[in-house]
Amino acid sequence: MKFKKFSKSLGVLVIAFSLTACAGSKSSEKPQETSDKASRVIEHAMGKTEIIDEPKRIVILTNEGTEALLELGVKPIGAAQSWTGKPWYKHIEKDMEGVQNLGFESQINIEAVAALKPDLIIGNKMRHEKIYNQLSQIAPTVYSDTLRGEWKTNFEFYAKVLNKENEGKEIIGKFDNRAKDIAKLAGEKLKTEVSLVRFMPGKTRVYLGDTFAGNIFKQIGFARPENQRSDEFTIEIGKERLKEADGDVMFYYTYETGNGEGAAREKEWIQDPMFQNLGVAKSGKVYLVDDAIWNTSGGVRSANLMLNDIENIIKSNKI
Repeated sequence: MKFKKFSKSLGVLVIAFSLTACAGSKSSEKPQETSDKASRVIEHAMGKTEIIDEPKRIVILTNEGTEALLELGVKPIGAAQSWTGKPWYKHIEKDMEGVQNLGFESQINIEAVAALKPDLIIGNKMRHEKIYNQLSQIAPTVYSDTLRGEWKTNFEFYAKVLNKENEGKEIIGKFDNRAKDIAKLAGEKLKTEVSLVRFMPGKTRVYLGDTFAGNIFKQIGFARPENQRSDEFTIEIGKERLKEADGDVMFYYTYETGNGEGAAREKEWIQDPMFQNLGVAKSGKVYLVDDAIWNTSGGVRSANLMLNDIENIIKSNKI
């Protein structure tokens, strides 16, 4: 009897164990969930960064980068404030409604960036090298290298980051073709030596080849005064060096933030007898253009708007 009871009890235990084992076996055989999110590794000015899937909440920390995103059909959730504007340049303000202002490129509000919970941050080494580690702790962060005349190189980089390389190539292709058309329209006028001058609070600069406007005039094929043919950035001049600003035609632009200092500098210099004695002033070929378009914003939209200006200038025989 004792044996029978033991056998019966043992049978129950074996059955229970078998059921438990089967349940465990079924659980272990259940396929593990795998992520269907694609990832890409982007090489950039600060190294390599993995970007998961297609980012939707993007923060951009340069003015030219903002224009690149908009042109590629991407609206950022946060962006660096335009250098002039309240807070955006007029030529982008409609497209920037609802975008969080994160401060100027040189003074990014890192706490505001974090509060947006972005899934991608795009910055620039020249502007933001010191805050890269902080930004990288918030979200995957990639940097373009430099600014100034590099808008095309940066645009191509942004297109790659956003996985929109084909769209980017098409946009640049259209710009290049239009520049060629304007060169044909200009014809012999391309021999005109174009001087580029900028007035800023306390500074007057002659803009050379490694500048936004300088690169665009170079691509079209316009001549520059001999002392302005350098691929450097700018020459800062005093009134005693005004001759370095002379040319067949002068385009000048003024950086004015609203306190009147830039405009005051412009007025003082333009009305000075030394300026009025320049050959370009005597021939009446001195033209004021928009600083935001010709220099400050530095992006793809501004580049196309600058082409509009140049085309209209050629058609009106100002060159």
